[in-house]
Amino acid sequence: MNIVKGVSRIKGMKRIFSISRVLMRHGLGNLTDSFTKPDANASRENTDTEVSPGIPSPARIRRAFEELGPSFIKLGQLMSTRADILPPRYIDELKKLQDRVPAIPFAEIQTVIETELKQPLQEIFKEWNPEAIAAASIAQVHSARLFSGEKTVIKVVRPGIRKVIAQDIRLMYFIARKLEGVSEAARNVGAINIVSEFERTIYNELDMFIEAGNLDRFARNFKDSTEVQIPKVFWKLTSKSVLTMEYIEGVKMDQVDAIRKMGIDTGEVARVGLRAFSRQLMEFGFFHADPHPANTIVMPNGRVGIIDFGITGYLDDMMMHHVAHLLLGFAEHDYGMVMEALQDVGIIREDMKDIVMFQSDLKDACETFYGRNLNTITVRDVYNRVMELILKYHLKLPRNLLLLMKTLIQTEALGKILASDASILEVCKPYALAFLEKRYKPRHFFSSMVKDARDMGDYLKSAPKWLNDILKHMATGKQRIELHHTGFERLDTRLEKGINRLTVGIIIAASTIAGSLVLNSSQKVLEFPVALFGHQTLSITGVLGLAGYTIATVLGIWLIRSIFRSGKM
Repeated sequence: MNIVKGVSRIKGMKRIFSISRVLMRHGLGNLTDSFTKPDANASRENTDTEVSPGIPSPARIRRAFEELGPSFIKLGQLMSTRADILPPRYIDELKKLQDRVPAIPFAEIQTVIETELKQPLQEIFKEWNPEAIAAASIAQVHSARLFSGEKTVIKVVRPGIRKVIAQDIRLMYFIARKLEGVSEAARNVGAINIVSEFERTIYNELDMFIEAGNLDRFARNFKDSTEVQIPKVFWKLTSKSVLTMEYIEGVKMDQVDAIRKMGIDTGEVARVGLRAFSRQLMEFGFFHADPHPANTIVMPNGRVGIIDFGITGYLDDMMMHHVAHLLLGFAEHDYGMVMEALQDVGIIREDMKDIVMFQSDLKDACETFYGRNLNTITVRDVYNRVMELILKYHLKLPRNLLLLMKTLIQTEALGKILASDASILEVCKPYALAFLEKRYKPRHFFSSMVKDARDMGDYLKSAPKWLNDILKHMATGKQRIELHHTGFERLDTRLEKGINRLTVGIIIAASTIAGSLVLNSSQKVLEFPVALFGHQTLSITGVLGLAGYTIATVLGIWLIRSIFRSGKM
């Protein structure tokens, strides 16, 4: 076991040195120092394109990621969606990363298919194309025909890629921790969190069952649609590493001339795409999060086929409610509604500083593109302006909203490619209104009440057990309850003052009574003559009586004065 760990450690070190060589080749030696020399400080590059000291230029990072291979290309693509933490020109540069690699020999693909499906290839397919129709770092795609005559697409995970990615992810965590330890920029960006998000995303893409489930769910959602076509999944020919699905005939959405040659109105195609996205958003709460031209096929019959469901987004019922208010608020220029929706989502807080200024900046950023069609809107400018606002006010966006914003922009960009004058807000608005109307219908309201009552019943049912567990843990010393009182900080001081005044009052009363008794007493002790106002006789008892009266008078005046000064007469 120790030998295996030693070999793994050696391989990891080799990969680290390989990464170091690539970074140094692209002039990123300061990053190499960050994870090979823990005490090193980041140094400034002598380049005009650098953003700030210790931060390399966007082009250098992109070229380094390309040379580092599939895992880092995927990481760069993920970072290109994080406009909430990276400056626009880094986003633009990372978007240039192309996940295209040379196809591996079909013999290796055949081995994976036969191993996963547990039967020879010739018994599964009547014919197949050994030439790949697409090749990426994660999977390779081939076409084939079943014995039933149906044409299919086979998506196969590259052999050995999981092991490579697992090793690279470990190294990414190592590098991210080192970078956060020495670089404030890395801490601000959240290098470790980016790697964690990448790990979750990449492992989802490696599991063909997840993509097949997404396909099946979309097919059910659009089963009655005459505008949208979703590929059918052949579940008996699908495994963790192999996905077999229906082949969609047509041309990519950005091939405008080819679409027109088929006699299809490109403007209507754009409206179909916008309506399909609106339904995904406001009816299903489940949307295709990567709608670029290669994933959108225009079929000869005018339908729009959607493929490649490796990246999808989810919205629960409450988030759909907030998104509907956001869309309506923007569509109707109602910034009060927009601000309420942003607060409900948790993006801004009521006690946020400069909230009035934020609303003003938001209005300035959005008003510039109202009433304009897709051909006159620069999508990147809109996106950049909103993200600049997010960065300016140090706001954090939930991951699903980030994904939604990216998808919204990509969908609108498709319409622009097709020279459509449709507005995505105009298309989405009736769907958002329908969603809100549905929520306020008595039937939906009643079902919500039933659900809430059921949840409350479950809580009440579980409460005795929870209470029993708490008492049991307290009895065994495993748990304790600490009570923290507030508002009693000055109670002891107030009580002490009150008791002191009461004590002084008692002393005053006692002194007065004692002085009166002594002065009125017929018994005299130690009388002696005093030449005061004539010849007088004074006794010790008389002196004590006068002293008692004097003390009582002085204390009485002091007590009355303190009571008046406290204002609590």
